[in-house]
Amino acid sequence: MRLQRVFIWVLLISVIGLEISVIEALPKRILVDTDVVTDDIFALLYLLKLNTSLIDLKAVTISTNTWTDGGHSVNQVYDILYMMDRDDIPVGVGGEGVILPNGTILPDVGGYLPLIDQGISTFGNCRYRQAIPLVLGGRLDTDTNYGLRRGFLPQGFRKYSPLHQPTTQQVMIDTISKGPTTIFLIGTHTNFAIFLMSNPQLKKNIEHIYVMGGGVRSKNPTGCFPKNSSSSCKPQQCGYPGNLYTSYTSNPYAEFNIFGDPFAAYQVFHSGIPVTLVPLDATNTIPINEKFFDSFERNQHTYEAQYAFQSLKINRDTWFDDQFYTSYFMWDSFTSGIASSIMHHSSANGENEFAEMEYMNVTVVTSNAPYGISDGSNPLFSGRATPKFDLQKDGVHSGHVQTGLLDPFCILMNEIGKCQDGYTKEVTGVDGAGVLVATKAKPNRDTSSLLDRFFFASFLDVLNLPQHTGRFNFTTQFPYYKEVFYKPDFGSRKLGKSVVFDMDMSAGDFISLIYLLKVPVEVINLKGILVSATGWANAATIDIIYDILHMMGRDDIPVGLGDIFALGQPNPSFPSVGDCKYIKAIPQGSGGHLDADTLYGVSRDLPRSPRRYTAENSVKYGAPRDTEHPELRQPLALEVWQSISNSMDPGSKITLLANGPLTNLAQIILSKENLSSVVENVYVVGGHISYGTKDRGNLFSVPSNEYAEFNMFLDPIAAKTVLESELDITLIPLNVQRQVSSYSDILKKLQLTEKTPEAVFTYRLLSRLYHLQQKHHRYHHMDTFLGEILGAVILASDQHLNPAYQVKPVKVLATGNLSEDGQIVIDEKHGKFMKVLETLNEQRYYGEFANLLGEKMQSAVIGSFGEQKKIWSTRPAYKSYVSESSEDMEV
Repeated sequence: MRLQRVFIWVLLISVIGLEISVIEALPKRILVDTDVVTDDIFALLYLLKLNTSLIDLKAVTISTNTWTDGGHSVNQVYDILYMMDRDDIPVGVGGEGVILPNGTILPDVGGYLPLIDQGISTFGNCRYRQAIPLVLGGRLDTDTNYGLRRGFLPQGFRKYSPLHQPTTQQVMIDTISKGPTTIFLIGTHTNFAIFLMSNPQLKKNIEHIYVMGGGVRSKNPTGCFPKNSSSSCKPQQCGYPGNLYTSYTSNPYAEFNIFGDPFAAYQVFHSGIPVTLVPLDATNTIPINEKFFDSFERNQHTYEAQYAFQSLKINRDTWFDDQFYTSYFMWDSFTSGIASSIMHHSSANGENEFAEMEYMNVTVVTSNAPYGISDGSNPLFSGRATPKFDLQKDGVHSGHVQTGLLDPFCILMNEIGKCQDGYTKEVTGVDGAGVLVATKAKPNRDTSSLLDRFFFASFLDVLNLPQHTGRFNFTTQFPYYKEVFYKPDFGSRKLGKSVVFDMDMSAGDFISLIYLLKVPVEVINLKGILVSATGWANAATIDIIYDILHMMGRDDIPVGLGDIFALGQPNPSFPSVGDCKYIKAIPQGSGGHLDADTLYGVSRDLPRSPRRYTAENSVKYGAPRDTEHPELRQPLALEVWQSISNSMDPGSKITLLANGPLTNLAQIILSKENLSSVVENVYVVGGHISYGTKDRGNLFSVPSNEYAEFNMFLDPIAAKTVLESELDITLIPLNVQRQVSSYSDILKKLQLTEKTPEAVFTYRLLSRLYHLQQKHHRYHHMDTFLGEILGAVILASDQHLNPAYQVKPVKVLATGNLSEDGQIVIDEKHGKFMKVLETLNEQRYYGEFANLLGEKMQSAVIGSFGEQKKIWSTRPAYKSYVSESSEDMEV
């Protein structure tokens, strides 16, 4: 073992160039474009550990149209760089530029959509992205790194901030303009393809492109059945070039990174810039095996090694079957090693220590034959006299483009799928590009080692080097860190009506939550929160709820995560993936998911809760195995609801306030729960009742649907299910919400109230929304979120606001027609009669809202993350810590 260690150190000295004076060549300037999945984190940490005299990481940009969401991923990268003491590295994400119908690319296109679908906004279809699971190792787990991100990474000073965050294209242009740059593409190619198409004058500064993606001659080893299995066993994607495990029945040829935007990858491969490809051919030969895993577990001597191992372990522990060690490979991390070694050797034929290489003639399939026949699937050609981007009418881009996982063109009865979109195909002649391809991982030269691949040894040694190491993790950055849970002790106070809040995590919903927590418990006893991920924020944003509850001293309130798809949208054969028929109406960039997921840049100022989403799971709840901490599992919405309803005293009932799409409530109804025996009434904030052709809804992203409101449109089947149920419903529609949507009025009232932490935070958030609305057109719809607060105020202060209600026969349309889904109509024959709020005293409303936030009772027990940092950085006094909140709090 001692001999092996000496050997590896000699290798590191030669490959990595540890402080060797004879190396006089300028360091390679690196820009990494990443989708921030677990293996991308490995690759990023590996590069950050290398000697900067050889490898100098200059910038990171975020690929946002597959595995990750921009707001969550950019903050994770900021925190990784902070841990590694590299706040000098710029990080780019998003952008609000557009591509005009004639193909003109305007500055700062954000890369939220594949090139062929990018138009004049950041909302649009999910033709390729629907192959990415939303849960079970998908976007939720990528955004949170399975819950590890907030538990391990220190929180630095950099964060996403609206209109101040450097965009992807800005960072690419700034970095590449400064000198020769090598590009690492370890996600989709959208960002870099946009750069190449928009900045031909800077192409000369690109020295080389290293790509992890595709499969050329690969044969997928996963999904294969054992030799002695029954004849009824189907081999799934086994033996085909791709790895789209969610889509092999329609496309067994593509790999995820290339499939995310085939047309963009084509631009990169055919750019004329030297490309080195590390495809599945090579990565399939370096699976994570038990010996590597065990060696890694024993070698965690730096914070970066610990974060990487914990990330790998939670991936293994939550793997969907028992084939982890034959299905999980070193993808992007292997690419970083191969590229680093090639750059050290400066070899034209790709000489390196870690992989065998071969030149191949490769192209990227972007459409399927027959070419030149328009069937409506290809927006580059369909309905156009002149193809977009001046493409050839009958060329390789002019065929059928896969429209989704269930595209009937791609699916053959009882056969494997025929579509090849994203296939990195080996061809002859001018149709291909000469690419240097990694074909196989090299074995370990040290035959006595337990590690059978040479890169395994390098990876572990590099991550554990004492040089360029992480400074601390989240807990060790504070000398007196202590995890604290706050639970109220209401003593003899008589609790008021039991309320469950169903929210979709929009800005208005978070303010509503703060308001509900301020209402005296004698009036409202908030029993639980149900979270809908079918609205304005992605599922990982649930962590902000935990932080607000912690701030307000209510770590006792359970939070349940609801369905991630609207009713009717999941893929019947693979429920963790599905269509985006309705959610595609939400912008992915500014004013949409990017801002909602970060609470418009202010979420990181909230105190950090000890609770957070984790992927920890238990056999008890259907997982294949117990993880290390199954007690930390994230409860589901239906579980929280059942727990609350079962705990109610006989004869007592629950009031529901629904502020988002009605997915959760519909699922509870469909679960055959006897709601009438436990639910007193339901307040639904949403819907629009039009009183004339000019009285339109707020669905600005679907122009053909003039009269719908977002909450109803985002899950119209759920809305129909709820509104037609036997529940006693009070509707608070868009019409009346608009009466109380004056930012200037509410901000004036908040300025006059007492400055409690929650009042200050609310004022700051609303001021930001108001400022953004005035400054940039992407924020024109901010009034929507201000109106959403009305439901919470009505629920708590109905008698003070002089509300006027009318009973009307209401019906919601859910026909599958996007031009009318979600619309509410008055139907005397088939509508259900319910109370509809018509008017209220507006000025009294603003005063009621502001005054309650300024009350000292039930105020925040910890005001901000800054306050937490001071506590954790100060030696505690020799007495029990007591919160400032009052005598009714247990710590």
